[in-house]
Amino acid sequence: MTSIDSITLEAADTAAAERFYANAFELGTRLRVRASQEPATGFRGFTLSLTVSQPADADALLGAALDAGATALKPAAKSMWGYGGVVQAPDGAIWKVATSAKKNTGPVSRRFDSVVLLLGVADVAASKRFYVDRGFTVAKSFGRMYVEFDGSGPVKLALYRRRALAKDASVAPEGAGSHGIAIGGTGPFTDPDGFTWETAPMAARP
Repeated sequence: MTSIDSITLEAADTAAAERFYANAFELGTRLRVRASQEPATGFRGFTLSLTVSQPADADALLGAALDAGATALKPAAKSMWGYGGVVQAPDGAIWKVATSAKKNTGPVSRRFDSVVLLLGVADVAASKRFYVDRGFTVAKSFGRMYVEFDGSGPVKLALYRRRALAKDASVAPEGAGSHGIAIGGTGPFTDPDGFTWETAPMAARP
């Protein structure tokens, strides 16, 4: 079974991006920032999700992100699946903070239970085969719409149809240029949708 050790986001202003993440989310070695390698416009084809234990924790993290300079894309609200909201960081990355719980059961915290990288893909079945062939183990699969992989690393991997992922984030699905992300793990390779994997820095490995 393979895993994601870290995520590297590309930003036009790396100092500003680093300040944002230091104030918004305590991600530690899960996240790195580097200067943009190529231009990008519109939806970059991925989102990052923080799962938390209760609605108050989602509000605390979303509030910290907004205070640090994020833009609200989807205000926090209850839904059939739980509670959550979506923001866009100054570097352009889209973050969803969500919980399956609908009621608060403890003190407010900015802790999160997991980090999930969702890749928006053109053909879920083809991308699923690609990752299975590279050692990933499927945890959940919903036809040609969504796949989630097992993972013991700091970041979990999931695949979602690109248009559906953009709709969930409340953005238009169109985009061009670089994805603006490099995935640290069992690389190097590039998947069918152009997402680049790199060999993870040793410091990121547990």
